[in-house]
Amino acid sequence: MAEVRVGEKAPDVMLVGGDRQPVRVSDLFGQPVVLAFFPGAFTGVCTREMCTFRDSLNAFTDAGARVVGISVDTPYAQKAWGEQHGLTFTLLSDFNRRAVMAFGVEDPNFAKGVLPGVAKRSVFVLDKDGTVTYRWVSDDPTVEPNYAEVKEAVRAIQMGART
Repeated sequence: MAEVRVGEKAPDVMLVGGDRQPVRVSDLFGQPVVLAFFPGAFTGVCTREMCTFRDSLNAFTDAGARVVGISVDTPYAQKAWGEQHGLTFTLLSDFNRRAVMAFGVEDPNFAKGVLPGVAKRSVFVLDKDGTVTYRWVSDDPTVEPNYAEVKEAVRAIQMGART
């Protein structure tokens, strides 16, 4: 499984939005994007993580960035979960696991191997051209990203665009 590294172009895989419409990763280009992969909707740590992104969304949008949550859940489950928690940013379904494989964040041992193939908790920040400028991947699904680092990665893109 290849791992996407800082400085590389994000893989242009197809995902599915809550409206069941296809969305390519390249459709997100044009502004900085935070891709937050999470193992699964309706779980404690994932809910806390996505609610943290929701609660700090202004910090990202003020910097011109878009936040996108990605999991292997169906778009139906993501939509219900997103509505339940007032998640106002985009959630994309990777039910076919192409994105987790292309980004190198598939977890073959999730829940002691009982639920293989979900996403490792990970964050990729892309610049407006789709180049990865920040990468964080955890082998421990209970560990959340350093949100301050993610915000700083987005601010760094914004500052670079001003120079």
